[in-house]
Amino acid sequence: MKLLSALSNLLVPASTAATYTTYRAVSLALIICMGVAALAAIILVLLQPGNSQGIDALGGSSETFYGKNKGKSTEAKLKMWTFICLGILAVFAVAFFILQIDAIWTA
Repeated sequence: MKLLSALSNLLVPASTAATYTTYRAVSLALIICMGVAALAAIILVLLQPGNSQGIDALGGSSETFYGKNKGKSTEAKLKMWTFICLGILAVFAVAFFILQIDAIWTA
């Protein structure tokens, strides 16, 4: 427990108790949001089908209605939501990094 407390204090730029409380709350909220976005991105990637055709590629490919409308399919929606989750994760990570700057928390 002391190790966790020591590591936590290394990143704390706050000098007063109120600033420290605000810093901890914002940091915790960003970490939770990053975890949720990362978990959602992982699940969305795992739900997407692979690009290979498998054994069907040996016999030739046939164009189907599903193949022609791939842009409107569930696969395209999963891909779009994956990019959205990863974008949100990147924004939260940059915001978390910016909050580590001392000049923001010192008066």
